[in-house]
Amino acid sequence: MFRKMFVIFGASDILWMVFAVSQASQIDIFPSEPEIFAQIGDSVSLICSTAGCESPSFSWRTQMDSPLNGKVRNEGTTSMLIMDPVSFGNEHQYLCTVICEAMKLEKAIQVKIYSFSKDPEIHLGSPPEVGKPVTVTCSVPDVYPFERLEIELFKGNRSMKIQEFLEPSEKKAQETKSLEVTFSPTDEDIGKALVCQATLHIYDDDSPPKVRKATKELEVYISPKDTAISVNPSTRLQEGDSVTMTCTSAGLPAPRILWSKKLDNGNLQLLSENATLTLISMRAEDSGIYVCEGDNPVGKDRKEVELTVQEKNFTVEILPGPQIAAQIGDSVVLTCDVRDCDSPSFSWRTQIDSPLNGKVRSEGSKSTLTLSPVSPENEHFYLCSVMCGQKKLEKRIQVKPYSFSSDPEIEMSGPLVSGNPVTVSCKVPNVYPFDRLEIELFKGESIMMNKIFSKDVSKKALETKSLEKTFIPTTEDTGNVLVCLARLSIDEMEFEPKQRQSTQTLYVNVAPRDTTILVSPSSILEEGSSVNMTCASDGLPAPKILWSRQLSNGDLQPLSENAALTFTSTKMEDSGIYVCEGINQAGISRKEVELIIQVAPKDIQLTAFPSESVKEGDTVIISCTCGNVPPTLIILKKKAETGYTVLQSTDGAYTIHRAQLEDAGVYQCESKNEVGSQLRSLTLDVKGRESYKDYFSPGLLVLYCASSLIIPAIGMIIYFARRANTTGSYSLVEAQKVC
Repeated sequence: MFRKMFVIFGASDILWMVFAVSQASQIDIFPSEPEIFAQIGDSVSLICSTAGCESPSFSWRTQMDSPLNGKVRNEGTTSMLIMDPVSFGNEHQYLCTVICEAMKLEKAIQVKIYSFSKDPEIHLGSPPEVGKPVTVTCSVPDVYPFERLEIELFKGNRSMKIQEFLEPSEKKAQETKSLEVTFSPTDEDIGKALVCQATLHIYDDDSPPKVRKATKELEVYISPKDTAISVNPSTRLQEGDSVTMTCTSAGLPAPRILWSKKLDNGNLQLLSENATLTLISMRAEDSGIYVCEGDNPVGKDRKEVELTVQEKNFTVEILPGPQIAAQIGDSVVLTCDVRDCDSPSFSWRTQIDSPLNGKVRSEGSKSTLTLSPVSPENEHFYLCSVMCGQKKLEKRIQVKPYSFSSDPEIEMSGPLVSGNPVTVSCKVPNVYPFDRLEIELFKGESIMMNKIFSKDVSKKALETKSLEKTFIPTTEDTGNVLVCLARLSIDEMEFEPKQRQSTQTLYVNVAPRDTTILVSPSSILEEGSSVNMTCASDGLPAPKILWSRQLSNGDLQPLSENAALTFTSTKMEDSGIYVCEGINQAGISRKEVELIIQVAPKDIQLTAFPSESVKEGDTVIISCTCGNVPPTLIILKKKAETGYTVLQSTDGAYTIHRAQLEDAGVYQCESKNEVGSQLRSLTLDVKGRESYKDYFSPGLLVLYCASSLIIPAIGMIIYFARRANTTGSYSLVEAQKVC
């Protein structure tokens, strides 16, 4: 029995459709499901195949004749419709039509689209704190169709809320759907997990749905509380004593401890972020209220303690204080001197407990701190602490390092050229602190620019600072003096030098200009003549002269660096464009002259195309060329009885259309210029056309007519001649009468 079969199946979600046709026209479908579900962004292929038909013809369409939104590939008994990537445009019922000889078969498959590619996302509106409401949002991004979506939120194993989205979609689009639950965390919620479960029912009720989950562990916070401070040894201290204060605070997560001191204006000065704060070598000014604060993401809790530091009755003096300006690289000695104390104990430190970067030597009632060499790291308040018995006194001195050891440096961005902008830079090398630096730039007596530098607390290093000014120099600036003046001011402190300066005399260059070329005797010459070309150019410094010849490709061929360029015996190949360039460090000026070497015409060629011998009716081109450079004047002529007739030629060519016998003759070409001339001639032969069997020439007709008149005339002449011989005379009148 003869059978035909074709099959459709998907590559991602495979579906087979089998069409079976027999004599009874029965159709079987395998499997029985008439639809597939395709994820947006995936690739799906529908394959339609036949069996029992050698040359099937395939076609694809949608039920509504919409665009396929896919690519069709046919091969043998199989046709494939590829949708890559799947989009909303693929949600159709697709039909595959197969034509085999006189039989047509068609089968449909429904493609349904869905999007469910990402896990849910759990977001908390605020950090969860015991006893305070918090909102949990569970979002499912890029879902379609959302009316089949169900979201459920669990806390531990208990369902908090379930939500379905039953409203139909107004448009085909991927949407983000979410569920919100507000609850108040308790201590029992610590360590529990929030689970967001999203279910998309895209199949029939009998088929399992697609499920995605997201889990987030609950981190429940407890605001800081029960903050407490312990002080050792006491809150009442003597100068020079040390104290340790320890702070504790309860909370979840464990609070961060911050120690601060309350200032006179009520503000807090941060001291430490450790639970323990130790203050050594206490001074009277260290008395005050100290604050401990426990801090975590959900709150703060504060506790205060007051310390009292009593003074000691002896004197301390620090030299050369209270402040000193120290040149970086030098050595500085700080001396701490004690009076009214028999056995003082010395110690040195910085205000912020940084390294001293110096050497300490104590002897008797004096202690010295030597800073050698001084560096930017020595910029501190240095404190000398003296213990005398149970009392402690402290004095401080401010060390301000500076560096101002070199004169400014003046630099130019390029040579000074009149009329061209130039940038002058005034640099002060290895300066510190640069925020106290001022640079002024003068030209002559007038100030061009000044600059004061701002402070940068992040940098403690020697730096080079500069001022830049762009101006346009003129020739009048030559001889003027640029002055760069730098000042370094450190409050009212005395140090030398406080200012430095550098000078530079201006020499302004003038770019080459007014370049001229003098040609003697002329730029147009006869071959063999001499010529001298002299070039001059103005500028400062005096420009260098460079002679070149411009080649056919535009490049320049250097010839001479002398002002004069001489040719003693010129040749035609010396013709061309000669370029003189005036060059100095400020620029280039160029002038050109064209040298023309004339020669008498030569190498004339006079030709007839296609030949000097042609037939009537042919087209003939008579052409005259000359090898001269520059071109010469070409005149074409034809010899006539009265002389030569000048022909109207184009570019030395004269065209004869349909040549006649009278066009035959001598043609002459004359090439001339101011130097001389040259002639060439040729003879053009025009032949008549040959006769053919059934061709009757008008010329031949004239010949026949002429012969028919000439023969009777000859007979009459013979007759009258004989008669004259008989009578002895001949009379033309009588002859005419006879005629």
